[in-house]
Amino acid sequence: MNQHVLALPNGERIAYLLERRQRKTIGMKITAEGLVVHAPLRLKQTDLEGLLLTKARWISTKLKARQASALPAMQWVDGASLLWLGEPITLEIIPAARNSRPRLEQGILSLTTTNINDHVSIARRVVQWYHKQAMEDFARRLQLLATKLGEPLPPLALSNARTRWGSCNSRREIRLNWRLIQAKPSIINYVIAHELAHLREMNHSARFWAVVASIYPEYRQAELALKQCSALLYQLG
Repeated sequence: MNQHVLALPNGERIAYLLERRQRKTIGMKITAEGLVVHAPLRLKQTDLEGLLLTKARWISTKLKARQASALPAMQWVDGASLLWLGEPITLEIIPAARNSRPRLEQGILSLTTTNINDHVSIARRVVQWYHKQAMEDFARRLQLLATKLGEPLPPLALSNARTRWGSCNSRREIRLNWRLIQAKPSIINYVIAHELAHLREMNHSARFWAVVASIYPEYRQAELALKQCSALLYQLG
């Protein structure tokens, strides 16, 4: 089998293993190694990838589901491990007469609760904290990178998407997945640079990637790092 990379319309790149066989149709399966494709011997590579692109949503969804299933479910208990800007932090749950907002100090995210067994409430409050921190952090980075690109600051909103880390629409509005606040700053910067580049190029052509590189030259390394940690970032739900 040979390894190839499929570029999806949303800018995502998926590595896949390709095996040519004496067959008439294309076969696809998701394994522990990722996407595996079996294709007819005489089918042109361009035609093969064109057909794979028609299944892009299915491929992306199945891969993320496979990755997520390999991880243990998040346990909202005292001592649980979380991520914050690429660094591990520890959840501290403190029983008290009333609830309080989570507070991060020296790698400990503390919150008080009237019921330490109400995991749904604890999860909701921690995720709300992540949302607030994400908006503040992303807005600052967006301002810096938009200035570097020489573009006016676009409107920013948070996304809860299951298959996309960011988007930029025709109204020049940018949406960023709140879960990115768990990732390293280099990854966050890459995703923001990626979406800002769409202000100039609403495609994923060579010109688009040249714009990304002009804002964030290290984008290739960050893109790879995002692929490697994407399943982990979805542990919070």
